[in-house]
Amino acid sequence: MRIPVNEPLLGRDELRLVGDCIRSNWISSQGRYLKEFEEGFAAYCGVAHGISVTSGTAALHLALLTLGIGPGDEVLLPTLTMAASAFAVSYCGATPVFLDSEAETWNIDPEAAEGYLRRQAKSGKKKVKALLVVHLYGHPADMDRLREIADRYSLFLVEDAAEAHGAEYKGRRCGGLGDLGCFSFYANKIITTGEGGMVVTDNPRLADKARRLKDLAHSEHQRFLHTDLGYNYRMTNLQAALGLAQLRKIDRHIRIKRRLARAYAQELKGIPGLRLPTEKPWAFSVYWMYALTVEEPFGLSRDRLMAALKERGVETRSFFVPMHQQPVYAQGGLPCRRFGPYPVADEASQKGLYLPSGLTLTRAQIRYVAEQLRLLSPIHGRKEGK
Repeated sequence: MRIPVNEPLLGRDELRLVGDCIRSNWISSQGRYLKEFEEGFAAYCGVAHGISVTSGTAALHLALLTLGIGPGDEVLLPTLTMAASAFAVSYCGATPVFLDSEAETWNIDPEAAEGYLRRQAKSGKKKVKALLVVHLYGHPADMDRLREIADRYSLFLVEDAAEAHGAEYKGRRCGGLGDLGCFSFYANKIITTGEGGMVVTDNPRLADKARRLKDLAHSEHQRFLHTDLGYNYRMTNLQAALGLAQLRKIDRHIRIKRRLARAYAQELKGIPGLRLPTEKPWAFSVYWMYALTVEEPFGLSRDRLMAALKERGVETRSFFVPMHQQPVYAQGGLPCRRFGPYPVADEASQKGLYLPSGLTLTRAQIRYVAEQLRLLSPIHGRKEGK
């Protein structure tokens, strides 16, 4: 038996729309499905504008470029995130400032953000220009608190919602809560275009600028005339067709994710040393991945547990390595600033893993994963053997 950590859920609708692109010869960066996908996904997020791009990383880079982030600027972001979040800041020539996370959700700690901004205000040097919030593993960050901080210090608020399609904060969908929201449609996301991404916003001026920058920054008045440095971040009509078919199923996909999370919670209940994911009262988590930490009472380290599960056909993934530990930043390579210590991020990265969480996962497979976890826990295993 092999249970993959994630698999997309594709069907006839995807095949039909992609096939229509091929039959019509509209396979590149123009075609009806691009407009329909952009408008449909933006509306789903509760905003007016969607700008499709080639990847989630491109979405982050384009968002920061659109806000004018550049050399001399600083961007606050959590250290516990995927590298693309930090790299997008570095692509702009700006400096990422790494902050610790909250213990319950593993999202950026608002108190750490305010602490750094307060220290900078005392120095009289205003360098921070944006706050980049990551909704980690499908659970929203505390957006009211972060918006209040961003407004008080006159910062742009950008959402990295790559893992949070459809997640909600107090009834509003992630991606539509900041100045700009960024999504990934990689194959393991809630909906997929294979590769691809989207920037969403309610601001027409920012939307127009993002559209121009992603298409080589052609002049508004004359094509092939360029006054700005542009980028080729265009999504194809083929990808948009796949994305549109997936968008029509997004609510079903989210129901599946939440059903899988409930099943895991039920099956893993009572196993000592497994700290299961939380859902705050104000949050609607989409449980992009079923993420947990392996604590000392379990009886095995996270790495030993992952190796043992792999031998039994169960794929897992460890949590992200925090950015402040990354050689590209930690060893004097790319410029960054650290505002530590990082007790939450460091501990989560050492103890955290996520279990198989794909949309094709069955209840029988979840039972099998849970049974292996019970058997592998030295403490729990001894108790059951008595």
